[in-house]
Amino acid sequence: MQEIVIRRPDDWHLHLRDGAMLQGVLPETTRHFARAIVMPNLVPPVVTARDALAYRERILAALPEGAAFEPLMTLYLTEGTDPADVAAAAASGLVKAVKLYPAGATTNSQSGVRDLTKVMAVLERMAAIGLPLCTHGEVVDPAVDIFDREAVFIDSVLAPLRRRLPELRVVMEHITTEEGVAYAAEGGETLGATITTHHLILNRNHILAGGIRPHYYCLPVAKRERHRLALRRAATSGSPRYFLGTDSAPHVDALKEHACGCAGCFTATNTLPLLAHVFEAEGALDRLEGFASRHGPAFYRLPENAARLRLVKRAEPAVFAEKILTGAGPVTVFDPGFPVYWHVQD
Repeated sequence: MQEIVIRRPDDWHLHLRDGAMLQGVLPETTRHFARAIVMPNLVPPVVTARDALAYRERILAALPEGAAFEPLMTLYLTEGTDPADVAAAAASGLVKAVKLYPAGATTNSQSGVRDLTKVMAVLERMAAIGLPLCTHGEVVDPAVDIFDREAVFIDSVLAPLRRRLPELRVVMEHITTEEGVAYAAEGGETLGATITTHHLILNRNHILAGGIRPHYYCLPVAKRERHRLALRRAATSGSPRYFLGTDSAPHVDALKEHACGCAGCFTATNTLPLLAHVFEAEGALDRLEGFASRHGPAFYRLPENAARLRLVKRAEPAVFAEKILTGAGPVTVFDPGFPVYWHVQD
């Protein structure tokens, strides 16, 4: 197959940052995606409906001329979050999910949750109104190996929470392990899982073998090859439990190439050609539309996009920008390390 047409995709996990960085990276997403679940981990975080409205207005003001893009807003769950404010934000249509960050788990997560019992009133209200909880699924206990944090989170946090609140709709964001794949597969209609572009391509050797490569460092960190293969099987399976969330996360090069480098891969620019490459390699091009364009809207109870996007395979490899130059500084675009012959047909 040399060509495939899919419904315009959505990104169900995206970092846009703010200010000059927002203005610089937003066009990379709006070029191909119709909607995106926008992460709330700004400084200070997006905690209230008022915060979310103000952030949405800044995103809309930064849209390139003529762009048709809808930011889907989220709230950052803290131990002081007001259940009534969350419910009102959801009822207004402004907020589509609430994000659980275990405190200290990833970028700008210091305001996250340390004691889940302190947010049960919020979670109970969310369960009652059907508002999804998006989870960064890692424990932060320093005694737990970083490569085991997702599996331990499932066993010690997520599974008990879902037993207590079985009606709570949960998205396991950026799953990276066989355990995550298996748990999502058995979770039923109240559970979904996003998979990133880069976790379909990277294993931990890409980060560490032959030297440290900071632009491949992300959280959750890429795992062993068997986990990457499990993610590829899940993404290309056609199961509605799995859908695309790029977790595209821009950091300026100076903070990535640093003694304590920031976590995140910036994939907004080239996700669609990379996904076509992966799905073709797995013999599953016919399932790409489900993963990128249909399963996410179904879980979030939103309509599928009417517009279409065309991907064409050509003889010459695609050439992606090496960096995006923003007012905050240069951001390196994810390099898959192999030629990609799929192009988005403009």
